[in-house]
Amino acid sequence: MNDAQRDLMEQARDSLNAAKLLLNNAYPDIAASRAYYAMFYLAEAFLEGDGLAFSKHSAVIGGFGLHFSKSGRVPRELHQYLLDAEDARHVADYGPRKLVDAARAMELIEHAEEFLAEAKKQIGPIPLEDG
Repeated sequence: MNDAQRDLMEQARDSLNAAKLLLNNAYPDIAASRAYYAMFYLAEAFLEGDGLAFSKHSAVIGGFGLHFSKSGRVPRELHQYLLDAEDARHVADYGPRKLVDAARAMELIEHAEEFLAEAKKQIGPIPLEDG
């Protein structure tokens, strides 16, 4: 794990923790957005390991799909989770309030947890958290 990957994984962990806090405090739409960002940072961490970096969200998502999901380097559902979370984030951030309910936010958080578990397995543990 290089320094950039470690930073991205820490951002992902923090976003996931924030998503849980937000959901527990009745902010499911904002929690969904943070769950998306957790997955987005993890996708960037995977790409960084291959020396790939993109400036647009769509390019990160597409690059992750091409280099990791389609190639079988990660379970295919992780790319779908990222795509679904991006859609939910757009609704949560730009749509009318409360369109993302608690059940949907919880589902996104669970998907972000799966994504993080795969990143820890392939990239490595997050220092000072996983020992």
